[in-house]
Amino acid sequence: MAKASRNDRRLKRHERVRRELSGTPERPRLCVFRSNNNISVQIIDDVNQCTLAAASSLDKELKQAIGDGGNKKAAKIVGKAIGKRALEKGIETVSFDRGGFLYHGRVKELADGAREEGLKF
Repeated sequence: MAKASRNDRRLKRHERVRRELSGTPERPRLCVFRSNNNISVQIIDDVNQCTLAAASSLDKELKQAIGDGGNKKAAKIVGKAIGKRALEKGIETVSFDRGGFLYHGRVKELADGAREEGLKF
């Protein structure tokens, strides 16, 4: 029997968390995806099945400030960007969905950047 890969274990954690966590119109879900080279985040309303706001290290306006998208500095900038975009749309509180990733390093920096802009978890 083959050993589960790191990503398989992450997806299993993500499924377990998603059974309990759901985004509503009043409190949407802030969903994080992290790859080796980039980080992206979406604010999702699961009831209406729509993305309310999104930010990524690949966004044109953020790309010049970030440079390499796979580090803590980039995650902090993306977190601040999603915080600004959420507040512009009137979203103040969200449920944080770390996507099965550990709350450490880039995921933590992204959350801290969003909190600095006024987003409440």
